[in-house]
Amino acid sequence: MEKKNKVFIATSLDGYIADKDGRIDWLHSIPNPENIDMGYKEFIAQIDALVMGRTTFETVCAFDMDWPYKKPVFVLSNSLTKIPEKYECKAVLVKGTLKEILNKVHHKGYHRLYIDGGRTIQSFLKEDLIDEMTITIIPYLLGEGIPLFSNLSSRLDFECVDTKIFLDKVVQNRFVRVK
Repeated sequence: MEKKNKVFIATSLDGYIADKDGRIDWLHSIPNPENIDMGYKEFIAQIDALVMGRTTFETVCAFDMDWPYKKPVFVLSNSLTKIPEKYECKAVLVKGTLKEILNKVHHKGYHRLYIDGGRTIQSFLKEDLIDEMTITIIPYLLGEGIPLFSNLSSRLDFECVDTKIFLDKVVQNRFVRVK
């Protein structure tokens, strides 16, 4: 089976995934009375499992809702020693280099992965391990916060293969890695 690592994330117009306090409430500040999912269900249907960083995992755990994922979740962390008891059946802690982690996940039969979390995405990009990115741009300038991208040692080329506009305000671009 073909192995793919994909990103599906929203940013501010100036490229931040969270504000300076780590909050993401601004992501939901544009009225969406029909609860349009902006392609998420279609995206997640193409995914076998999620790989996310500790901060993203802890953010999801703090949401006032049921666990949102029906697919296996692998949590990258060098500081966690175990998954909190409440989420033991929901997520698996993985450690090692990204290539070692991907080998473990692929060995379990999961090949089409959703890579989530700012530092996790940045780490995957630094090792040229992202095949596709869907980036939804919320038209706010936050001025500071947690950026989606960080420094790279060399340029990575992507091609925009699709653009959509939602709610007459939100732009979503899908980029595929060109190698």
